[in-house]
Amino acid sequence: MLAPPRTTIAYFCAGLFLLNFYYFYSHWERQPAISLEDRRSQLWQQLHPLLEEFKPDCPQPALHDSAGARRFDAINETPRENYVSNVDEIQLPMQAVHDGFVQAIRNLTVNRPYVHGTTGIVSSAGGDYLPTFLVSLLLLRRTGSTLPVELFMKDQTEYEPEICETVLPPLGAKCVVLSDILAGQDVAGEENRQSMPGIDGFQIKSFAMLFSSFESILWLDADCVALYDPVSILNTESFKSTGFVTWPDFWANSAAPVYLNISRQDEPLSTAQQATEAGILLVSKETHFSTLMLAAYYNYYGPDYYYILLGQGAPGAGDKDTFLHAATALNQTFYAVSETVVDIGNPDPWDPNIAINAGYIQADPIQDYSLTSQGKWRVKDPSVSSPPRAFFIHAGDPEFNPGKELLGEKLTDINGEPIRLWTHPPEAMQRLGWDVEKAFWEETLIVVCDMRPAFKSWESEVRLCERTKEHWEAVFENPDVKVPEFVAADSN
Repeated sequence: MLAPPRTTIAYFCAGLFLLNFYYFYSHWERQPAISLEDRRSQLWQQLHPLLEEFKPDCPQPALHDSAGARRFDAINETPRENYVSNVDEIQLPMQAVHDGFVQAIRNLTVNRPYVHGTTGIVSSAGGDYLPTFLVSLLLLRRTGSTLPVELFMKDQTEYEPEICETVLPPLGAKCVVLSDILAGQDVAGEENRQSMPGIDGFQIKSFAMLFSSFESILWLDADCVALYDPVSILNTESFKSTGFVTWPDFWANSAAPVYLNISRQDEPLSTAQQATEAGILLVSKETHFSTLMLAAYYNYYGPDYYYILLGQGAPGAGDKDTFLHAATALNQTFYAVSETVVDIGNPDPWDPNIAINAGYIQADPIQDYSLTSQGKWRVKDPSVSSPPRAFFIHAGDPEFNPGKELLGEKLTDINGEPIRLWTHPPEAMQRLGWDVEKAFWEETLIVVCDMRPAFKSWESEVRLCERTKEHWEAVFENPDVKVPEFVAADSN
């Protein structure tokens, strides 16, 4: 029998290839892609049983004293203090469940609930924080940023239809209700849609980032504002090479030694790692998804266990150190901005060298990384370079919400005369480079006088527009009010 001609074989092979291609293509077409909502649901179905299974089976950590407000010192090494009085009761039980949870998430196969290749900003706000968030959002758009924003809310009690459906969408922001994501699962069925007491306050942040649709996330607290388009820092080498960037708090890292034993970490030098100011975080979910899951575990049991262990009573106890410690516990890379956070406000009448805190600034991570990658650490020797420009401002005391505390005592001097919030220290004003406070007030005026959104928290407020205008005219239209000196910082 003669072999078939080569052309016949070629045509046959080609036909077989096309037939198989058609079959698999048609079969693939009939299988719809798993939606983001389904992936979120699947993640929670897998994660929540693990959170419950590895619940600490021991008493809460008890403190016999507090770590207090000890400032970070990058030069003088000090021993890590223990303020936990019941170490023997908690160490082994918590270590066992911590080991179990870490091993479980390492073995977990999950359809991650984010859209590949996407970048965006994530925040959370409800109630009194919602007006603050809107002012911050307007300031973000003022930088020219077009990054999409997802605003997480705890449950339907925080959802305000007019704000979420009319005000925010034209500004590129979308409300996401966390309890709706979890609804129908074993933790938050229909009876829990209206209230979700198990995940509240500080705890929401880790779950918001975990369930956000973005792959690369800039987290901003509702009262944190970028002074420049943040797309630049999402493309910086410090983020690309590590997948995780944090900013510092004022304080020393005060995690208890027993926590480090529980999480099987070596004790870091006090000069090498400070506390985190987690109002701003850069996270790649492609590289640090397990970090966010462990951070969610720390926050799920935060109020009763991990907030106590990680802070030991230091200022700002809450979620702030859960993220960096989750990364270090998993041996994942990160870049911690080294430039010191700086208070801004007005001079203290008793000590004019310091500012009465009304907010604080955080450094440009690009300029900070440019220095540290050359071995220049200003936190150890400020003379090695001029400071990086300010890139973020945390305007938290008071927040820019006229319906809350903004129009209160902090806006008047000892004689009751209206004043600026941010005038001191001079070097911090220079790092701002422009009149940021004036921009804050301009956007606040737009919210209260032009947009006039019907915030629930403003229902009983009167004359908000008039009172805000009165302050604006008394301060920003008054030539007798001294304006701080703003010197444009080098942006290279």
